[in-house]
Amino acid sequence: MAGLEDLGVQLKPHIAIVGGGCAGLATAAQLAATGMPVTLFEAAPQLGGRARGLNWNGRRLDNGQHILLGAYHETMRLLRLAGVDVAKNMLRLPLQLTVHPHFELHAARHLPAPFHIVGGLLRAKGLSWRERLAALRLMTLLKLTRFRLPQDEILSLFLERHRQPESLVRLLWEPLCLAVLNTPLNQASAQVFLNVLRDSFSRARSDSDLLLPCQDLSTLIMDPLAQFVRHAGSTICLETMVSSIQTHDGGFAVHHGNLTDYFSHVVLAVSPFRAGELMSALPALADASRWCEAFTYQPIITIYLQYPDNVRLPTPLICLTGGHAQWVIDRGALDGQAGLLAVVISATGAHQTLTQAALATAVAEELRIAFPGWPAQLWHKVIAEKRATFACTPGLPRPQQRTNLPNFYLAGDFTAGDYPATIEGAVRSGVKCAQLILDHL
Repeated sequence: MAGLEDLGVQLKPHIAIVGGGCAGLATAAQLAATGMPVTLFEAAPQLGGRARGLNWNGRRLDNGQHILLGAYHETMRLLRLAGVDVAKNMLRLPLQLTVHPHFELHAARHLPAPFHIVGGLLRAKGLSWRERLAALRLMTLLKLTRFRLPQDEILSLFLERHRQPESLVRLLWEPLCLAVLNTPLNQASAQVFLNVLRDSFSRARSDSDLLLPCQDLSTLIMDPLAQFVRHAGSTICLETMVSSIQTHDGGFAVHHGNLTDYFSHVVLAVSPFRAGELMSALPALADASRWCEAFTYQPIITIYLQYPDNVRLPTPLICLTGGHAQWVIDRGALDGQAGLLAVVISATGAHQTLTQAALATAVAEELRIAFPGWPAQLWHKVIAEKRATFACTPGLPRPQQRTNLPNFYLAGDFTAGDYPATIEGAVRSGVKCAQLILDHL
């Protein structure tokens, strides 16, 4: 960076990143790869935000069970940058959707995209020919229109307008919507949903693959990225709550505890409600602060059920309908924790009226009905995130990564972009912030 003085930059670059989730770590890793000094502040004792591992009853769990897609190219690139062997540490399944026991779709492995989806729909079990043709008609239209709508709208209305049968919506479109957008079908953005379909189904065949982590997310993602950042000479401060940020001599004063550190740039990579609080004291960020404070949220509940070691699913991932359980993941098939199942319930619903114990019991009963002969569960653990993701609704205003305050940036899956609240969305925002800083310097 010896040439910065020649360019008239008086303050030696040193970037503060507030928040150690996927977005903050992505920013830090991208900057650290160029030798740019970074200090990352994380209020919690560990990194990861909503994507982190934890210990429970002798098992290694995640704060929430995640499913990744082959289309998550930025996430995969960043993991490889940090030295992660993606092929070894993720179970890659060519697209398969099993809604037990009603419906089963497998992509045609011998066909290129998007014909592998066409072949899968033609051979799908549990669909009538009318339903297959309706799905194919819609996919053909989306391809012709490049997955773009003249105007965003609610996904349920979009599907109704394109004459998608109710059973097809229930077995195919609704499970995909909940998995990707974590927002009910009658509230979800059709355009954002189509953006994910575009990236997953219309380009490379491998983009539609399901990637299931074979380790907890701290071990797979957060720890390697943190090690990469530290090895590059940057600093990560855990259990360090940033209380306020102020402008100071052309840069920023970051206050934490009784200490103040000074930086040339700040990347705010925390949840929208926390970002709104920290920006409220900076007049130039009033609009971004209001946008952040206006977000509404959707919950995710993950229920871990431990069964005897011989209990396993017919496939590592299945979907259930008609009850509380939506997605069921066999952790034994992924990381060797035999008999451990993770059940994911996305978005708002009737399950929120139950206590955690009652919900675990109800879900275990749904599994017993779905798979007769299973023994009783040994124990359960319920992890509820009430504000797991922003509600991905049509036309939602999302703040830009570059703010009105020079050298102050926002990172997070909620910032401007065409993806919903996913690990890939968070990583993309962090990488973009890093690139904006590098371009500026």
